[in-house]
Amino acid sequence: MILTTTPSVEGRSIAEYKGVVFGEVISGVNFIRDFAASIRNIVGIDLDYEVLGENGGMLMVTASGTAVKLS
Repeated sequence: MILTTTPSVEGRSIAEYKGVVFGEVISGVNFIRDFAASIRNIVGIDLDYEVLGENGGMLMVTASGTAVKLS
């Protein structure tokens, strides 16, 4: 899977736009350190987050982008 924020992928052309894709996760605070470490190498994806819960003990992360088929 290739992840990028640019409108193109170097050396490849877009054959078909599949549409907008997204995912969400809500997890406890201990998850933050591991999650931050796992996204270091991701480029071009829109990541949003919000702290939830009475004491800020939960984290909601949303990722979105456009799925395409490369030729």
